[in-house]
Formats: sequence, structure tokens, C-alpha cells
Amino acid sequence: MLTKGYIKELKNKGAGDIALLINKFQDSSSLTFILENLGQLPKDFDGSFLLNLLSHKNVNVRLWTVKTIGKLNQEKYLSVLNNIATNDTDTNVRREAVSSIGRMRSEKGQNILTEFLYDNDPKIVCQAIRGLLIFKGNPEIDNNLKSLLNHENEMVRTIIYKEYFAEQKNKLSQPHTHSYDYLKNVIVNADTLEAMKLLKDESIHLTFTSPPYYNARDYSIYPSYKSYLEFLADVFREVFRITKEGRFLIVNTSPIIIPRISRAHSSKRYPIPFDIHPYLIEMGWEFIDDIIWMKPEASVKNRIGGFQQHRKPLAYKPNSVTEYLMVYRKSTEKLLDWNIHQYDEQTVKESKVPEGYETTNIWKIDPCFDKVHSAVFPAELCKRVIQYYSYKGDLVFDPFAGSGTVGKTAKRLGRFFFLTEKDKVYFDYMKSKKSMNMFDSYETKFLTLEEFKNIVK
Repeated sequence: MLTKGYIKELKNKGAGDIALLINKFQDSSSLTFILENLGQLPKDFDGSFLLNLLSHKNVNVRLWTVKTIGKLNQEKYLSVLNNIATNDTDTNVRREAVSSIGRMRSEKGQNILTEFLYDNDPKIVCQAIRGLLIFKGNPEIDNNLKSLLNHENEMVRTIIYKEYFAEQKNKLSQPHTHSYDYLKNVIVNADTLEAMKLLKDESIHLTFTSPPYYNARDYSIYPSYKSYLEFLADVFREVFRITKEGRFLIVNTSPIIIPRISRAHSSKRYPIPFDIHPYLIEMGWEFIDDIIWMKPEASVKNRIGGFQQHRKPLAYKPNSVTEYLMVYRKSTEKLLDWNIHQYDEQTVKESKVPEGYETTNIWKIDPCFDKVHSAVFPAELCKRVIQYYSYKGDLVFDPFAGSGTVGKTAKRLGRFFFLTEKDKVYFDYMKSKKSMNMFDSYETKFLTLEEFKNIVK
């Protein structure tokens, strides 16, 4: 009977006994079990009996055979591994062969790995890169790796940057968990781009915003849809710069209908969240999640009315009861745990999301309406975003503040806020007695652009 103990016992007796065992059991599951449980092998272990298994029809048998040969760490098997890495039909087997070559750390292996940098399979290329890391500083290797910085595959580009060419950042003037005092609980009446240009790199922890919709009645008319998208791209490019490493941007938007000019024309629907997405990815944001904000049907404009009357095919237009929350993270070579571990134990404990949190990407939240602002963030929506994507004491930013719900909610949840709002009507509304109590727990500064410039200086 095959057991782990029995295999270990035979291994200690020598390679010959293992070879006899493998000859005895020819079915794939038994062979895989034997190879999996060989464990570490003596330096003088004769693995020649393994070579016949490299052509086995079962992928797992071939994979564990390659792993076993790799454990031997004997240069005489380099040519065998090179052949498997080149010719095997399975990516995982090829990848393991390249990995085994890398673990030998030999000069001969170095030359083989260099050839695999130009393989058609990105996984093979990435494994070859990892194998070459121990030769860091070799001018020839460095030049070969540098040529991959513009590789067409994003996985290859990432591993080159992350594991080989990522430069150590200069120490910032503040810890990751901190924000600049001059930004805390500040609302600036200015074009957001002009205000953001005054901020230092990595100043904020979280951005949550709903950009103005293209040519909506409450907003300025943009010359074209393209110019509108380019404006948003400029905004989020600045947001990227001022966002701390690995932190989040959440954009609330949805497709929008532009009313028709006359009955002789049809209306136009623009898919804003889908069109802005490529811009965000190109500038370095990593897409994390799409959250669907679902509103009661009674709260949205009726598009289905005409169809309900005649129900003629082709004329179907459903009521739009959803908006998107597109979740992005600022690109970084660090895992999310790094961001979390920057905080002390007490802050982590106090910021823990309470029971009753949403577990799906469908958030059913009633919209809000206001006489001054037609697209007010519901407090519940802000609450979830801020709780799920920031810690207490963090700085939350909204470049299109509107009536200031993001600031109000951030304050209530123990965060600081920085808001910009171009429209003086909305800015004055936030300053009014009606709205002032939103910010009464902290001293809030309401500033013009010039006043903000003086504070920054």
C-alpha cells in the first residue's frame, strides 16, 4: 500500500528503490502521489529513472517529474529541462521547467533563461524574469530585461517594474497615514484642476465623486463629448498624483441621455462609465470593482411610457434605475496588506466596518433630491464608500463637491475632508446657515482659490 511513510522509507534507502516503486505503479494517480511525496532529495540522488516520465501522457505526472528533477539541482539536467520548457504542450509544465532552471542559479542556466525572455507565452517570460533576478547587476542581463519594460503584455511589464526596476521612492515628508493640516476640513471655491495643482504628491487617502454629466441642464455645455471625457481625464490624472500609494478612487456615474433637438431627431445616449474607463487605466489606475447603485423605479424618469402604450418591437426603452460606482486603486507594486499595516492597532480596531455591511455589488439605496442641487449624494451611499475604503483620520476628497454630502459624512465617520466646488451657488449653499451645521464638529475653512494659495504657501 502506498503511503507517505512508505515512500520516505524507500527514499532513504536510495534512488534504486524509488525507481522500482515507480516501475511497479504505472497509473497516473499513483505516479503523481509518489512524486509529490518524495520531498527533499539528497545531493547525490540519481534521478535518471525520472527521464522516461517526462513524456508521460498525463500532465500532472510530467509536472511533478519536472519539479522532482528541479530539486536535484544538477546542471547535467539543464538540457533536459530546456527541452521540456521549449517543447512541452502544457504551459504549467513549461513554466515549472523554467523555474527549475532558475533555481539552479548557474551561468549556463542564465543563458537559457535569457532566451525564454522572448517566448510567446507571458507566463514563461515572467518565470524567466524571476529566474534572472539573482543575476541583477549583470549589464547584459539588465539590458535584456530593460527591453521588456514596453512589452505588450501588462503582466510582463508589471513584474519587470515590481521585481527588478522599481525604484525606491524618496521618503515623503509625511507618513502614509497622515495628511497635511492645511487640507483638513477645507472647502475651496475654484476649478478643481486649479486647486489640485497646489497640492503635493500623495496628499489624500480616498476620492469619492460624481462628475458633472455631459451637457446636463445643471452644468456647462462642453464643446463635444470628447472634450468632456478629456476634461475628466485631466481631473483624474491629477487625482492620481495626489492620491497616496495604493489608495482608492470611486467614481459614481452612469450612461446619460441627451434629449433630441426636435421630433425629427433621435435622442443620444452616452455610456460615460465605459468611455472614461480606458483613460483611467492608461494613467495608472487599476480597476477593482463595479458596484451597481440601484434606485427605486419610482425615483427615476420614465422611459418606458411610450412603449407601454403600443408595445411595438424596437421601441423598447427600459427605465434606468441604476448607476455605477467604479472602484479603482492607484497602481503600486505593494499588496493591499501593506496599506492596512501602516495603521496602528487602535485605528484599525476603531475603523472596523460594523455588522450589516453590504456583501454584494448591488446597493439598494434611495436617491436624494434638493432644491439647490439636482444630484445630491445620498448620505447612506457616502457612508458605505467612506467606511469601506478609508480609515478614521484619513483625508477624503471630492473634486465636485456639490452640496457637500461627502464632507458631511466623512466628518461624521471620524475622517477629514477636502472639497472643491466651482459653482459659487453650491459653495454658498454649503456656507449657508441651512447647511453650516454639517460641518459644526470641526472648524471648516471656506476659501477662495487665492485664499487657498496663501494657506498652501
